[in-house]
Amino acid sequence: MRPVFKHLAVLGIAWIGLQGLDDPELARGQDASQVPSGKGPFVRVLGTAQDGGIPHAACSCERCSLARQDPDYDRYVASLGLILPASRQVYLFDATPDLRQQLTLLNDVQQTPVDRVDRSPVDGVFLTHAHIGHYLGLAFFGYEAIHSSGLPVMATPRMVQFLSTNGPWSQLVGLQNISLTELAPGQQHSLADDVVVTAVQAPHRDEYADTLGFLISGPEKSLFYLPDTDSWVAWVTPITEILKDVDFALLDGTFFSADELPGRRVEEIGHPLIDQSMDLLQELVDNQDLQVYFTHLNHSNPVLDRDGQVRRSVESRGFRILDEGQEFSL
Repeated sequence: MRPVFKHLAVLGIAWIGLQGLDDPELARGQDASQVPSGKGPFVRVLGTAQDGGIPHAACSCERCSLARQDPDYDRYVASLGLILPASRQVYLFDATPDLRQQLTLLNDVQQTPVDRVDRSPVDGVFLTHAHIGHYLGLAFFGYEAIHSSGLPVMATPRMVQFLSTNGPWSQLVGLQNISLTELAPGQQHSLADDVVVTAVQAPHRDEYADTLGFLISGPEKSLFYLPDTDSWVAWVTPITEILKDVDFALLDGTFFSADELPGRRVEEIGHPLIDQSMDLLQELVDNQDLQVYFTHLNHSNPVLDRDGQVRRSVESRGFRILDEGQEFSL
């Protein structure tokens, strides 16, 4: 199912209620004025596409053309919102080029001011790495747009150095629009509502900064978010070891198979293929120890075809394709 969550959210209609179920359906039409009382911390999916988005920039393939004609088929770039209802706090995981629209998807859980710019639409941002889909949205917090004040941005020491010494990001630091906090791999960052975020080092193309995944642990459940990584064989600690006590894993599903990249060897592809990931994690999924959802989908990926054979084959093995608007209770 491909929800129209983001289009309804623009109209002020919140979709609330998905709790990380095996076959999730989104509840629609609830009051968008506040999170339901008593609701614990949860993650909301704000985007599921690879850095170029869907429709992909300058692409006229069948999927991108369909997404331009019908907004129900477009996808924002991969991102999450972490919502802490008791403290009324909201955190972003990655700041994408679709940040403007993705902030709208959080209106129902924020105290949005009336008739003016909200200078503090979120309480912090966790960055995975320095590829275009994951940090370019920081620019919207700058002087020309939101003009935030001291927005906490958590990133690796190398990413902090990169942002501090390269424009235009250094202007955000100089004008104190953002406040950079180093989060080294393995380090925990405690938030309100008994939520802890742990940085996990991930191998990837690290031209400007290194790459993180994030383990988000709540009072009852845990979720591992990893939109980008190299092949699983590049991990020093096996990914199966990292996921053995995790409830939900939202993983790099950029490509389904090497058929999407003719002329390229599998070893050269900077992402695990979905069929490889399923083979590796099948036992955990079969034992119902872990629910796996694939995200960061490239426009070439056949799992985007909702009724297609490839997507059905993925779902028949107990894996899922992540959709915008899905929520996972922690």
